[in-house]
Amino acid sequence: MIYDLIIIGGGPAGVAASVYAARKELKSLLITDSIGGQATVSANIQNFIGIKSISGLNLAKAYKEHLASQKNAEFIEGDSVIEVKKDGDNFKVLTERKKSFSAKTILIVSGARRKKINIPGEKDFEGRGVFYCSICDAPLMKGKPVAVIGGGNSGFEAALDLYSYASKIYILEYADVLAADLVTQEKINLLEKSSGKKGKKVEIITMAAVKEIFGEQFVKSITYQDRRDGEIKKLAVEGIFVSIGYQPNSEIVKKLVELSKNNEIIVDPTTQETSCKGIWAAGDVTDGLYRQMNIAIGDAVKATLNIDKYLYSLKGGRTPKKV
Repeated sequence: MIYDLIIIGGGPAGVAASVYAARKELKSLLITDSIGGQATVSANIQNFIGIKSISGLNLAKAYKEHLASQKNAEFIEGDSVIEVKKDGDNFKVLTERKKSFSAKTILIVSGARRKKINIPGEKDFEGRGVFYCSICDAPLMKGKPVAVIGGGNSGFEAALDLYSYASKIYILEYADVLAADLVTQEKINLLEKSSGKKGKKVEIITMAAVKEIFGEQFVKSITYQDRRDGEIKKLAVEGIFVSIGYQPNSEIVKKLVELSKNNEIIVDPTTQETSCKGIWAAGDVTDGLYRQMNIAIGDAVKATLNIDKYLYSLKGGRTPKKV
């Protein structure tokens, strides 16, 4: 069997693509380890358009229900794609469970994995005080002290997102110098100067090796080791934003498509096409500017519509509809 389209990834972009493919009556298959993507770890999502507030788990449940309601939306959950190969005019998709599928086109919506600090407590408090998206979760920190892990551009951008909400922001940097661009650092300085308040809201702590996260129902504190004298110190915070970068899940097509220096799949923003004819990509796995659910969904829809148009142009067109 040869599918018209195989969608790789079950986050918001993958679900959107699957629904649109079903509505276009494409013979499609979505493959993912789990429906929902990174959003499932969020306790309270407040920026998903049309829904004031929803947990990541409830959003994933809604995704599954939507997929199940589409008779043409075939999907496999509990398996992961390990490689995509060219197979003549088509593509072969290989999975972790040693399955193989063929398709005329591929849509990569495998997202990106946030780099983690891998310390005790991090996994326990994910979504309950430990966050990886400041744009998404900064409003939850209104009036609360927070720690941002990472003194690069990502860390300072997180601090900027948090500035109007948090009561205090600690930026913890492992090295003795900050990696953030001076222009980005200056944005924080300008906010501090214009606030008119005594004392700084943002406190930068360099040579800090984070050690452990503590809490009960939610995060209460974090400890770090001062790398200058070895002393273990504790900060009372109610939110921790890990901002040390991310890794796009692009390995499965690295032999087929052009990647950026950060291993993002380079796409045409008009169509979401990659450098390899027959492969499209959308969401956090690409070199797109912003990493947001709403944007990923829109880009995936755009890609699916373009794929539908492409399939009509092929000799023989799409898989014939059943009468």
